[in-house]
Amino acid sequence: MGAATPLTRRALLAGSAALLGGCAAAPGAGPPLPVATPSSAPRPVAAAAPVAPLDIELVRPPQLRAGDTVGLFASSSRLNQAQVDQGRAQVEALGFKVRLGRHVRAVDGHYAGTAAQRVDDLHRLWADPDVRALWSLRGGAGTAALLPHLDYAMMRRDPKPVIGYSDVTALLLALQQQAGLVCFHGPGATNSFTPFTTAALRAVLMQPQAGAVLRLSTDHARRAASDPAYRARTVRAGVAEGRLLGGNLSLLASLAGTPYMPPLDGALLFVEEIGEEPYRVDRLLTQLQQAQGLQRCAALMAGVFRNCEPRPESPSMPLAQVIDRQFGAAGVPAVYGWSFGHVSDQLTLPLGVRARIDTAAGTLTLLEPAVA
Repeated sequence: MGAATPLTRRALLAGSAALLGGCAAAPGAGPPLPVATPSSAPRPVAAAAPVAPLDIELVRPPQLRAGDTVGLFASSSRLNQAQVDQGRAQVEALGFKVRLGRHVRAVDGHYAGTAAQRVDDLHRLWADPDVRALWSLRGGAGTAALLPHLDYAMMRRDPKPVIGYSDVTALLLALQQQAGLVCFHGPGATNSFTPFTTAALRAVLMQPQAGAVLRLSTDHARRAASDPAYRARTVRAGVAEGRLLGGNLSLLASLAGTPYMPPLDGALLFVEEIGEEPYRVDRLLTQLQQAQGLQRCAALMAGVFRNCEPRPESPSMPLAQVIDRQFGAAGVPAVYGWSFGHVSDQLTLPLGVRARIDTAAGTLTLLEPAVA
């Protein structure tokens, strides 16, 4: 990619596929899953019936402890061996043992194996009594195709932390809606683990407590001096409480209207994006507004939207104007530039947990522990 060409989410995906060589349906609908090759054929998977989400209580998984075994999975784009090795090494460096999904190096076009293989990895890792958490190796594209075929009842019976972001937003939302599980919007195993990211992860998953306060990265404040994408600001001041819900904006918009998207009513909705021009960000926020209503949220939080300014050859309103219009029209407390998303310093945000945002103090307080 030339220096003058802005980074986009679609370019990232296409470039990844080239470098390596080479609407979610309602449960039970659509054609059968693709058949895996005989050498790595997973067990047959049937579409799971959805759980009535309003009839189930929130389930917190057990906290992670040093020495626990963590299962690494690939639900999205394909990986090369170097990426798998990097993910394993970084998770082991945090003090965990690692168990790899059996198909993490599988390839099906752009994806990390067929949908059947990726579902099989999730089910096998979840059913393994030694595996105490599941951690995504990377995002990309493709997770949404797995959602109708997951055994949500089994996952609810034996709750385990699931960690990931970007395309893995689809899995986190589905587990929240269909199984009532607290899930964790945090770094992929192949992402950079800065001291900030590591401390934030440990605070939420390994040191459970009510009243934990999450703050913005000081490094982001330094970056803001030269990069407007990192400039944290308040769009609408206030204090609000609600359950945390959110993830990648493209995935949130694409799941709206499906059985896998939780309602936004009363939520502290957090969104992040990379490589989408302002008109596309506006379109995605409009989709969420028209599908569920942003004004129904308790508050709105935007992470760092990297490479989302208009291109020189495509004049448009700046990203800040899009955020101000959409967030401002909702009439609830709203902020931009918080430390989550496609950035090195990442907060780990537990979906489903009640929290309080104070825009003046610049704090997000977890009102209850995220793990048991």
